[in-house]
Amino acid sequence: MFSKSEASKKNDLLDKAKAAREERAFMRQKEVAIIKIQALVRGFLSRRRFTKSLLDDVDKLLDYHGDDGKSAGNTINSQLYPAVDAFHAIKRFLYVYQEGRDIQRFELLCRYILKSMESQKEAKVWYVSLALNKDLVLPWLQQLKDILTICCKKLKVLKPDSPTDVKLVTLYLHMIVTFTDTATWNLLKMPGAEALTASMKQLCANIMGHLNAMGLYSMLQSLLVQGLARKRPGFTHTTLSAVFTMALRPLVASNFSCNLLLMFVSHILTAPALIQHLSSIAPEYVTSLKNHRILERCLTFLSDHQNKTAVLKIIEPNSALCLLGNLAQLSHLEPEILSANVSKFCNSVNTLLGHCCPASDDGKKKKCNAAQWHPILGWFNYSIDPRYHDCMSYVVQQLALLWNQVILNAVFISTLKTLQPDDKPQSSNDKDNTGSKGSNFLRRLQRSTAKLGSQRSGKSLSSSDVLAVCRVCEMYQMSLATLSELRRDILTGLSYRDILLPRLWRFIAELGSHGGLKVFLEYLNAGVESQPIFSVLVLFCDVAGYLIAIVDDVEFYENQVPFHSEDLIGVTSFLNSFVFKMIWDRPNEIQACRIGEGKLKYKDLFNSTHNLLMLLYDRDCRRPFGGTTNHWLVKDVKLSSLRGELEKGSKRSHLILQLIPHVIPHKERVVLFRRKVQEEKRSLGLTESALFSPHSTLISVHRSRLVEDGYQQLASLSANTLKGLIRVKFINEQGLDEAGIDQDGVFKEFLEETISTVFNPSLNLFKTTSEQRLYPSSTSFITENHLHLFEFVGKMLGKAVYEGIVVEVPFASFFLSQMLDRQNNQLYSPIDELPSLDAELYKNLTYVKHYEGDISDLDLVFSYDEDIMGKVVTHELVPGGRAFGVTNENKIKYIHLMAHFRMCAQIREQTKAFKRGFLSIVNHEWLSWFSGPELQRLISGDNAALDLSDLRKHTQYYGGFHNSHRVINWLFDVLSNDFTAQERALFLKFVTSCSKPPLLGFAHLEPPFSIRCVEVSDDQVSVLHAGC
Repeated sequence: MFSKSEASKKNDLLDKAKAAREERAFMRQKEVAIIKIQALVRGFLSRRRFTKSLLDDVDKLLDYHGDDGKSAGNTINSQLYPAVDAFHAIKRFLYVYQEGRDIQRFELLCRYILKSMESQKEAKVWYVSLALNKDLVLPWLQQLKDILTICCKKLKVLKPDSPTDVKLVTLYLHMIVTFTDTATWNLLKMPGAEALTASMKQLCANIMGHLNAMGLYSMLQSLLVQGLARKRPGFTHTTLSAVFTMALRPLVASNFSCNLLLMFVSHILTAPALIQHLSSIAPEYVTSLKNHRILERCLTFLSDHQNKTAVLKIIEPNSALCLLGNLAQLSHLEPEILSANVSKFCNSVNTLLGHCCPASDDGKKKKCNAAQWHPILGWFNYSIDPRYHDCMSYVVQQLALLWNQVILNAVFISTLKTLQPDDKPQSSNDKDNTGSKGSNFLRRLQRSTAKLGSQRSGKSLSSSDVLAVCRVCEMYQMSLATLSELRRDILTGLSYRDILLPRLWRFIAELGSHGGLKVFLEYLNAGVESQPIFSVLVLFCDVAGYLIAIVDDVEFYENQVPFHSEDLIGVTSFLNSFVFKMIWDRPNEIQACRIGEGKLKYKDLFNSTHNLLMLLYDRDCRRPFGGTTNHWLVKDVKLSSLRGELEKGSKRSHLILQLIPHVIPHKERVVLFRRKVQEEKRSLGLTESALFSPHSTLISVHRSRLVEDGYQQLASLSANTLKGLIRVKFINEQGLDEAGIDQDGVFKEFLEETISTVFNPSLNLFKTTSEQRLYPSSTSFITENHLHLFEFVGKMLGKAVYEGIVVEVPFASFFLSQMLDRQNNQLYSPIDELPSLDAELYKNLTYVKHYEGDISDLDLVFSYDEDIMGKVVTHELVPGGRAFGVTNENKIKYIHLMAHFRMCAQIREQTKAFKRGFLSIVNHEWLSWFSGPELQRLISGDNAALDLSDLRKHTQYYGGFHNSHRVINWLFDVLSNDFTAQERALFLKFVTSCSKPPLLGFAHLEPPFSIRCVEVSDDQVSVLHAGC
């Protein structure tokens, strides 16, 4: 219809029309945008002019000339305007107030208001005078609330320790303090203003209610944490006084309502070491706390389950620790209030401790992969505010008051009611002076322990006194479990701060009508978990175990600390019977406890009682505190029953052997030891029978090279081979074989000669003490392969014990303890056994321990100088010890490190090598049945006198001799009537190489004692030949 050219023209026309439309639309949009921009700009400029006009009013009021509030100073206009004018100017200012822009204006505004309140001029300039204007009172009150709310918000982010913030903190606190109490209002000082007092106080109460709703206590808490969670408090007297005034004022005004008491406890008393810093910075407020009976009110408040739950929902574990510390210091300041509220105090402490470290279902501390280390709680699975690390030293000082003498007297002594007439509490001047109270403590302890338990009052377990003691003991047990890093400090306080242990023992002994043991055994059968009385026994054992482990022999035996010798027998008999019954009646639960399972309270009870029992037993073994050892046996169990259980190998008999073997008579344990050896030999195929002859090892040794040849041929043999039959062929000086005629006694002779040689101090493998007791030489390294030699010597001695061959090798008691691994016990004290090594060093260290002056005057350092072949070698007890001086604070550490170095560290490698060889032959479990002195008897025989009748009964005769032969009668007649005891011992040493008889008698002498008639060919005279 159209040609091609016409179609092209039409398209061009359409394109131009479209472009024109788009241009017109764009122009319309541009015009709209211009109008909007102009409107925004005009609005912005208008608002700025309006804001400036409003700010000009307050600037005029404040005489402020800064540029956008950034360059003004903190001085205010000396001229004061009528309060009505100020109100309107402030109203306009608050309408356009911006946080960043108006910082300086707001500061000057607060200063202006405070200056108006302090003015002595006309009343019309007082800002508070607007409260009398009925038309403006409500808007003025809202304005004041807004100003104070801004003050609170600013205080929440300010740092009171910052030099730039401290003035602002003081200013804003001044504002809040001024308008929440009428005490400083000049308005009420006018004549006839008494009628206004009630309404003005109501107005202040209204303001405080508003501030509480807006987070006043949260702000105060933040401010306190900022200022106190530091190495040094960041508060001045003024600021801390203001903060605490505002913390206490709403509480008092509300007559200590539950809601505000909740806020006070959860926000204020959780501030770190608040009471301690108050005492030093603003002590008048501590008096105010006493006057308002805050401690009593807080304990009563926390004793209510609903209130307690509400507090725990608010506070975190660190805050709970701080709250506990503040309550402890308040209790220390008011012991009378504490004495009247012991039950509430214990419940509160237990609640807070439980919140500090919540336990899992099995009673153990929860621990997760993200656990952190806490300076008080140990491993801890909550995030920790790093600010609290700096102030924890103050919190520790507060918590230490829990086991201070003042609180112990209040919660324990008054409850136990056993204070002797001459046992008066210390004065406040010396109650914390631990350094000078040692001798007085020992004297008081001696008086109060004299013949404890001689009377039985039969305390009822349902009496209030008994229940109170149980609650207190539970509190301290929970403290020990939760405050794991302070455990040593807690035990030190409980054991030294007063005469607690003797009183607790008397309390335990007097329970029930038939004595405490029967009561505890009855409750043991009823179940441990539900019986609070066991907390008394556990605490007693924990504290006694700690104290007994650190007192020296002079204190323990001569000064009788912590118990009189008669009471020690009572304590050991009690524990012996109790622990035995626990194992005997409940072996499955004890087995679970040993592998870390089982119920927590049962495990704690067993571990505490067993640890103390074994500590006392080890001490008695080293130096008996009783006349006989019979008190270590359990009299209620027949020996035949116990022997039957052992033969059957029951679980409980096995546990008895592992845990308290001393309740089994020593002879029975030796018999069992020999039986175990025989059983092992049979299982290894080392016993001879009619159908089987065991393999034997033959070695050849020269008389002149006894040790060298024996070491070369035996050291490389396996332990099982050494347990078998070893035959020895001696080669004399001419190189010829010697013939043995004494029933395998050649090996015994080799063993005895080898042991005698290697234990000779001249070889420098072993040294002797002043009492001629042997122990490894610290300079043995000068001998080539000295550790291999020690291992070989250990094997040879082990072989002698294994075969029942007694050898006269007297070891030092500390070395015997190390052979039995006693030094790895957590309650082992190296200082106790130091006299067995070096009595002079022990005397010197004891002098250091009891030195009453400044120990630094002695110029001691943490190092030990040793003379090695004419060269002085210095051993540091701690890294850098030669430059680390000994002081009164670290002297106990020095004493124990020195004793440990001399007895353990100095000969550690030698002891390890010797034990490795010895234990390769003798099973370590079998050795654990014996104490150190008993192991010595196992090695060297019994200390009893020679029993000639037993010797004659088990003598074997050869060559025509018999028991009735006249020569035999002459021999034993001479031994019996003509020889002294010493000469009989020498005879025994001549024929057996040991002056002591075998432990089980001569029936177990290996090889047996024999007498042979040897015919001499020249004159046919019979010659007596005796030996083993």
